[in-house]
Amino acid sequence: MPTSAAVDDYLKVVYQHTEWQDERITPSQLAQQLGLAPSSVTEMVQKLAAAGLVSHRRYGPITLTEKGLARAAAIVRRHRLVETWLVREYGYTWDEVHDEAEILEHALSDRLLDRIDERLGRPRFDPHGDAIPDALGQVERVPFVLLADAQAGHVGRVLRVSDRDPDLLRELERRGLDVDHRVEVLEPAPELRVRVDGAEISIPAAAHDAIWLSA
Repeated sequence: MPTSAAVDDYLKVVYQHTEWQDERITPSQLAQQLGLAPSSVTEMVQKLAAAGLVSHRRYGPITLTEKGLARAAAIVRRHRLVETWLVREYGYTWDEVHDEAEILEHALSDRLLDRIDERLGRPRFDPHGDAIPDALGQVERVPFVLLADAQAGHVGRVLRVSDRDPDLLRELERRGLDVDHRVEVLEPAPELRVRVDGAEISIPAAAHDAIWLSA
């Protein structure tokens, strides 16, 4: 079996793929997100299936088993608690924490992680708005809509901003748009004009599929 860190990285991507939409991840999508060759991913998925962590049929999507879901939630919890810890305690900005958390999530003991969670007041969401699973793997969900799908007149709070592009995060922050701000859609995508906290701002095209609002 591959290293624990490699297994966790795969499970984490599978877990995250269906947090904000319903379509299950395919091996080709998994390879793209991990930046790996499809053949390598196929081999790894077969090993994960043999270990009882995922369910997968040839050419079909990948689903976490109960065992895989528990392990994925645990590593996602670690990652997001570390991100929150770095922002709150060490002055990191939301565009800086992902890579640091990728390293630290594998290094912290369960005891230290629980102390961090306690010190932070048991936060439910990370700096990007992603839910932090509790110690039992449970998360809080609220109805949401992708900004690209929001209709004119929709008013909602920013629930989540994807952390995949640090440059985009910095640009959105410069424009005054991050988690918890109130957004009113004036004109839907592809033109997409919005009002944020009463001020009309333009939204970069790359952000249309990177921002989620309360439904």
